[in-house]
Amino acid sequence: MQEGRHAAAALNGPLGDGLQIHVTKCFLPPIGDYERLLGQVWQSGQLTNNGELVRRLESSLAPWHGTKEVLFVGNGTIALQLAIKALDLTGEIITTPFSYAASTTAILWEGCTPVFADIDPRTFCIDPDKVVTKIGPRTSAILATHVYGVPCDVDRLERIAEEHGLKLIFDAAHAFGTQFQGSSLLCRGDVSTCSFHATKLFHTVEGGSVVTKDSLVMRRLRLMRAFGHMNDDHILPGINGKNSEFHAAMGLAVLPYMEGILERRAHQWTRYRGHFQDTGRSLISIPSDTRYNHAYFPVLFNDERQLGLVLEGLMAQGIYPRRYFYPSLSKLPYLRSADACPVAEDLARRVLCLPMFHDLSDELIDRISEQINQMCGAEGMPGVP
Repeated sequence: MQEGRHAAAALNGPLGDGLQIHVTKCFLPPIGDYERLLGQVWQSGQLTNNGELVRRLESSLAPWHGTKEVLFVGNGTIALQLAIKALDLTGEIITTPFSYAASTTAILWEGCTPVFADIDPRTFCIDPDKVVTKIGPRTSAILATHVYGVPCDVDRLERIAEEHGLKLIFDAAHAFGTQFQGSSLLCRGDVSTCSFHATKLFHTVEGGSVVTKDSLVMRRLRLMRAFGHMNDDHILPGINGKNSEFHAAMGLAVLPYMEGILERRAHQWTRYRGHFQDTGRSLISIPSDTRYNHAYFPVLFNDERQLGLVLEGLMAQGIYPRRYFYPSLSKLPYLRSADACPVAEDLARRVLCLPMFHDLSDELIDRISEQINQMCGAEGMPGVP
């Protein structure tokens, strides 16, 4: 796009030093912290199969999840698949078109049909009013995503699920550290899942979690994670959803730094917002009674053309934001059919997530924000009311 190159050339104070700024960068604890934990792996000789470090990590994560038990699994996608399987879901699952593809593909992989309900333009989370219109005789569950770590309307979704006899799964991949109404957002619904991928606020390089307050469902989840058997007793069909001592060691090394990580993200998010709030460019509404984890900073543009102009201009400066999420999942090419979701489809074409990671400096936040404002110029960018 020629416009983007011209815009980049016109910027004052381009980076010009070969530095590349990506949308995220993995937080790594001091290497000595990790090495000390690895020493315990060498001492025990147990690398996987629910070892001591995995059990210790699960115990340490329970307060963060607001539950008695946490199941540590291989990744956030297998967490969703285990949730669907453990709840014995069939038929249709109402879900959001504005999420990472795994929210939908997990449904497909488990032999169910995703039915999309459009989103709330203020929070980007699934709209309960739209959910109600999608409930039919084959509906077995709702799978809702806390988009960017922002809470869904959990109270209404729980009421809807109860009134219609549906199961409720929350994809909380982004929501580690978010509290809602004084407790962890990760404990809501029948089952909640989280991702501990390296791009997340809390990570184990690769990993995820599944939680539920239902002890019988937790027993099924625990069995399914380990092939469905205990010792020589084969109880139900399972899968290999386990994770290793090496991944647990990374989680245990990262966890003591989480409060500082959350504080740093809040500072960065607030600094970005300060550049955009007077121009109407902040977009997402954080529900009241929320202690937000500030996992992402999304910016909404007037249209896809303006987004493309800004994206190309930033990339020419070595700045790599991400179109997160794009496209709307209702437009996935391998779905046979999907109802139109005009809000999600519109916002997916116009949203860009800006760089956010632990050691991103205030100076770089200022420069990124100023470049966006300069490239948009008089066109401006509307906020979402």
